[in-house]
Amino acid sequence: MKGVAITGMGIISSIGNSVEENYISLIENKIGVSRIQNIPTVHADIIKVGEIKKTNDELVNELQLTPDNNFSRTAMIGAYAAKQAVKAAGITSINEFRTGLISATSVGGMDMTEKYYYDYFKDAELIKYISCHDGGDVADKIAEELGLKGMVTTISTACSSAANAIMLGARLIKTGKLDRVIVGGTDALAKFTINGFKTLMILSDDYNKPFDNNRKGLNLGEAAAYLVLESDDVVLKQNKKVLARVSGYGNANDAFHQTASSENGDGAYLAMKKAFEISGLKPSEIDYINVHGTATPNNDLSEGRALLRIYENEKVPDFSSTKPFTGHTLAAAAAIEAVYSVLAIQNNVIYPNLNFETPMEEFDLKPQTILKNKNIEHVLSNSFGFGGNCSTLIFSKS
Repeated sequence: MKGVAITGMGIISSIGNSVEENYISLIENKIGVSRIQNIPTVHADIIKVGEIKKTNDELVNELQLTPDNNFSRTAMIGAYAAKQAVKAAGITSINEFRTGLISATSVGGMDMTEKYYYDYFKDAELIKYISCHDGGDVADKIAEELGLKGMVTTISTACSSAANAIMLGARLIKTGKLDRVIVGGTDALAKFTINGFKTLMILSDDYNKPFDNNRKGLNLGEAAAYLVLESDDVVLKQNKKVLARVSGYGNANDAFHQTASSENGDGAYLAMKKAFEISGLKPSEIDYINVHGTATPNNDLSEGRALLRIYENEKVPDFSSTKPFTGHTLAAAAAIEAVYSVLAIQNNVIYPNLNFETPMEEFDLKPQTILKNKNIEHVLSNSFGFGGNCSTLIFSKS
């Protein structure tokens, strides 16, 4: 059980603009969930979100884009995080090896579409923004910023998107198709997303409380995170430092409902089962579980039952959701939580599941509620999306 090497990471979220800033926030209980500031919406004073406080103009300046660019906010934060990851991996020649980019998104360039929707046919200058609506445009823009000439593709499986991007990247390396893959996800907040989740009635008007009996729903968030995966050949040739390894992965679709997970967690159970099979690990060898933990009534019940099925008569390891810090960042969620999982391994810590007060009445599962130091060799990270798209990743110490 060796797995695929992770040699670089980059992230921007509501709790920090770098890997270091995110880690400090996680261990110092600095949350990024607040009232909406960047988006003019009637819901600004009603709901809380995990918002990146950088404006689009600030991102344009930091990425040194031309004033006439057609980058969506999703593409900009994606490029911001991906550049960090490449730099952290010490990559100076992006096309030196067979290198690919697998980027996940669900929102795409929706922020630009809703901004210019009524003006496209009045002003010919605005037509350039139509193309940035597509999710694939986000990956193309990131590749362009990186100077990447190799394989570029997009994955959009709702909230499990980035987990599937990481999984595909690991498989491409393990099968010898590519030597290096930049994997992750990016999603910016948009009115469309806020209104959509409001319609589903799964947003909380307060801070989200994963695995709490009185949980009301989720807080949306925006973020981007990318990891550099490299083959052992590249690691050896360039004497690379390995941060951790992707040792297991699995995905499944229970096709239960358009937006709800099955009550017994069938998809979640199957995804975890496959991840264990690929890693060769036993459930008892996991030291920490970064649960999907969205704080919706349906998800936490479904995920909890799936965990109990996987662990049968064994004790479920320490677990927590980091979404009270960042909000639920949709297609970026599995990517930011992959970064957090690697940081947990590197620093031997388990993050607190904030806002937890009352155990759920359906089962006896309680998340870790305070920062805990513990030797961590293996972390399991769950991500479940609409349409029954369930994915699990296992990260291991190098």
